Amino acid sequence: MKLAELTVTGFADIVSSDAPAPGGGSCAALYGAIGAALTAMVGGLTQGRKKYAEYAEHAAEVEAKGNELKTRLLDVMDRDTDAFNVVSAAFGMPKDTDEQKAVRSAAIQNGLKGCTKTPMEMMELIDETLTLAHSLLGRFNDTSASDLGVAFLSLKAGIQGAWLNVLINVGSLKDQEFAAEYRARGEKLLAHALPLADECYAEIVKLIDG
Repeated sequence: MKLAELTVTGFADIVSSDAPAPGGGSCAALYGAIGAALTAMVGGLTQGRKKYAEYAEHAAEVEAKGNELKTRLLDVMDRDTDAFNVVSAAFGMPKDTDEQKAVRSAAIQNGLKGCTKTPMEMMELIDETLTLAHSLLGRFNDTSASDLGVAFLSLKAGIQGAWLNVLINVGSLKDQEFAAEYRARGEKLLAHALPLADECYAEIVKLIDG
């Protein structure tokens, strides 16, 4: 069964077990998916209300895009665990001869690249979602301000969590060019996403607290 098809309790129970996956990577994707879902929700709540009629078209676009990003993040949540399982299987390969050791090492390295690609994909999707959520500021139903605020918090946690999973994998890679490329990509995404998330959250607090 896919992780996304589990109950909330079922997912939490698997994470809290001694199984190494799903773990932080899949949880980071879930944070992103929750942020995207809340963004879509706020878009939906802004439509059909006379007070916010001028924002209805944009809100509809945000709702549709937010739901698309939610689906994509739930998909990568499962693929992150799948990628870990590939590495885990590679570590279990035989290593009795030099040839077996070489095959095993290559499989581990390929698996680690896969484990780097999925959290990077999360980071890209979450950064896109954050930009989408930011576009609602100043033109959304402000009774849902706390929901949008939680979206920003979830997205920030998600992208930082995904980054940790990039880092822990590139640190074990022998392909330094690949590792450097993914470090640079992640750092660029963080440089955009983290200040934006903090700025947006501050705006929500100001709106709610006056």
